[in-house]
Amino acid sequence: MKKRITKITLIIALALSSVFSVGYVDSYFEISKNLDIFATLFRELNIYYVDDADPGKLMKTGIDAMLESLDPYTNYIPESNMEDYKLMTTGQYGGIGALIQKQGEYVVISEPYEGYGAFKAGLRAGDKILEVDGKSVINKTTTDIREVLMGQPGSSIMLKIERPGTTEPFVTKVTREEVKIKDVPYYAMLKDSVGYIKLTGFTESASKEVKTALVSLKEQNAKSMILDLRGNGGGLLNEAVNIVNFFVPKGSEVVFTKGKIKEWDKTYKALNEPIDTKIPLVVLIDEGSASASEIVSGSLQDHDRALIVGNQSYGKGLVQSVRPLSYNSKLKVTVAKYYTPSGRCIQKLDYSHREDDGKVNAIADSLIKEFKTLHNKRPVFDGKGVAPDVEVEKKMLSNISASLITKNLFFEYATNYRIKNESIKPVAEFTFSDSDYADFVKFLEGKDYSYTTDSEDLLAKLEETTKEEKYFEDVKTEYEQLKEKLKTHKNDDLNKFKEEIITILETEIVGRYYYQNGLIQNSLKRDPTLEEATNTIKNETLYKSILAGTKK
Repeated sequence: MKKRITKITLIIALALSSVFSVGYVDSYFEISKNLDIFATLFRELNIYYVDDADPGKLMKTGIDAMLESLDPYTNYIPESNMEDYKLMTTGQYGGIGALIQKQGEYVVISEPYEGYGAFKAGLRAGDKILEVDGKSVINKTTTDIREVLMGQPGSSIMLKIERPGTTEPFVTKVTREEVKIKDVPYYAMLKDSVGYIKLTGFTESASKEVKTALVSLKEQNAKSMILDLRGNGGGLLNEAVNIVNFFVPKGSEVVFTKGKIKEWDKTYKALNEPIDTKIPLVVLIDEGSASASEIVSGSLQDHDRALIVGNQSYGKGLVQSVRPLSYNSKLKVTVAKYYTPSGRCIQKLDYSHREDDGKVNAIADSLIKEFKTLHNKRPVFDGKGVAPDVEVEKKMLSNISASLITKNLFFEYATNYRIKNESIKPVAEFTFSDSDYADFVKFLEGKDYSYTTDSEDLLAKLEETTKEEKYFEDVKTEYEQLKEKLKTHKNDDLNKFKEEIITILETEIVGRYYYQNGLIQNSLKRDPTLEEATNTIKNETLYKSILAGTKK
């Protein structure tokens, strides 16, 4: 009997081995077959296609299209884009240190980074780049210009610049430097002993910069802390773990990952002694807070360690790994999903189940699951990003402001303002006066900033429908009256949205004098989310009741 059992076991084992072997062989054959098809197709295309084709561009197009069918985060990084990869992971790159944007036929400087090459060479926002090293750059894209502006630190480049308000273009030498974009561009003490830290990225220096800011604010006697992750698209997972570690006890679970390769599944814990596990903490998030930002906010929420204030986060619960390829290229590939300590994955879009047309849908409401925070057992949910504990109403940008931004009229006015005014008051004291606003309105005269309101769109559809149904002539008089009323109200938009427009103008102008630090500082002057967070964290009873889940 025992021999028979052994024999049966052996037969089953051999059968399973055969299945797996056949499966492996089939899979290997499919890969081999399709690689051979692709190679022969590529060869024939390059030999016989009617026009000359660039093999490198053709291959990259094919690779990009293939990876695009998976998810937006799985990308091919050719050797020529290694500076982009370096910037993504370290926040560093070799270049002149300036943001650029396309305006008409040329690219202009939109923001020089304080302290770097462009700044030292005296370049300003609004400067138009006419030539690079004696060569015209008319009709070049921002990508084209960016590639020539970046380069080895210590090398130099000659730029021919046209500056508004000057009669003749000038040529200036700009020396490239190792540019380091700060993850914490601003931190400060707010009123009532509230510390504030703005974190904009998660490169390899993020936790170090947050620690410096946190320790400094505590030394300034901060009694509570606000960590602002709005607009922070994420970065390195380890940096997110380190930042959570500042606020939770050593040994606490921060996040865990699960993927196809089980050996890569990993639980990340707080490995160091924390800085402060008691200080009242609020984390600000919005729809631009993604990935590592969601690990920090979701983990602190699960530990009942911080209140989350703002709007629903982006919903990226996927983890990428960078794999080396031949010829110094790399593949950034999604290898796992991450889960916060309560067990939830906040991934919003289901890339594994696309529609036939390639459309990707959000995870269905019926599949959303409830989880509980670790200590106070508050309900939290998976599948849709991190939901704030205190939601702040999101104010939509008006049509007129959106049009003025799109047409670069805020930018153009701020450039002219900088020409006319050598200096302005400190950020905290600077205000855009009524007389300034009257000047802005005058500046807009004759400028095209036309836009269509939702009401006008609906009215146009109504006209189209009533004409199709032969009713238009019966309602034409009322239609024309309504159209005229909408036009009258639209003409008043400069007054109706004056406060919103002034806020944008102030921020744009402040940036010309005080750069990124000033931009952030000015944006906080009229910030309903920050105000809500500050009011909540100052009210100890309210703060504790929300955190405990007892607030009605």
